[in-house]
Amino acid sequence: MDVLTIFQWFQSNLNYGTVMLLMAVESSFIPFPSEVVVPPAAYFAMHSGELNIYLVVLSATLGALIGATINYFLALWIGRPLVYKFANSRIGHICLIDEAKVLKAEKYFDDHGAVSTFLGRLVPAVRQLISIPAGLARMNFGTFVLFTTLGAGIWNCVLAFLGYWLSTFVPQDELMNQIEHYNQYLTWAGYALGILIIAFLAYQGLKKNPKK
Repeated sequence: MDVLTIFQWFQSNLNYGTVMLLMAVESSFIPFPSEVVVPPAAYFAMHSGELNIYLVVLSATLGALIGATINYFLALWIGRPLVYKFANSRIGHICLIDEAKVLKAEKYFDDHGAVSTFLGRLVPAVRQLISIPAGLARMNFGTFVLFTTLGAGIWNCVLAFLGYWLSTFVPQDELMNQIEHYNQYLTWAGYALGILIIAFLAYQGLKKNPKK
């Protein structure tokens, strides 16, 4: 099933439940682009008025948390050997997961600690998998939920703003093309947000521990 087919189905079945469901899928180990969910939902919320854009963001964030929690507990329960065995399996490859991607997520977690579950939600290619090393490391679940919700919420606000902005000048039949066009800018926006947050946290750390 290609992206256009998914988009058409989503448009025909648009409600808070489908937003939550598809974002749960996107946030789990199943490959699915969040750009196909939140921007169109925000776009149609502004056009039709049947949905509320704030509730779209809330539904998307809850869905992302559900998917991330699935990854967290799967990693927690099955452990590192089976995670990597799955990543190297045919099913893992069908899900666009391989050992290199899991290693990248683990390294990101090791480099940034628990806050990586927040920062990782803003970084492409890490976003869907960052909850796996969190589960492997047995990260405190309350902290995991807090950081995941904050990171997913910020990213969904960015996506919703894109949908809102496109609703001001893009006709409905051009929506998918415009979303695909601006997707690369969303990627750079995610990187920029992550860098700014890391810089802020580093600055705060230096303020608390000034050199004597």
